[in-house]
Amino acid sequence: MENDNVCNNLQEAVSDVLIRHKSILDIITKLEESNSRVNRAVVKSATSCGCISINATKQDYSLGSLKDAKLTMKSHIEGELCDNCKEKIEEEIGNHMFYIASLCNTFNLDLSKITLSEINKLKTLGIYSLL
Repeated sequence: MENDNVCNNLQEAVSDVLIRHKSILDIITKLEESNSRVNRAVVKSATSCGCISINATKQDYSLGSLKDAKLTMKSHIEGELCDNCKEKIEEEIGNHMFYIASLCNTFNLDLSKITLSEINKLKTLGIYSLL
């Protein structure tokens, strides 16, 4: 499987196997559920496993430039994911990608094109793209 066709390959594979949840109502509710499962897996890494801890505090945005702010901003995560938690989060993200591909298929959208467009936007606008 070629890397440059990975999104197309995912969309084709999803199209081949998706039978039960073909309705747009099923797809969007499953997409939301899969998003919640990703979040839950991250939280469980901190609360059940303890391989990471989440120490959220107010971020200081008062620096002179956005470039300076980027260097001082924190993720609020301490520690590293253990192999089990990493595997679980990857599994849940993969499941989420399944429903993203399914949504794209439903509306005849090209996930590769969407991804490339987002990459180009980020390259063009840089740190200003997320303001």
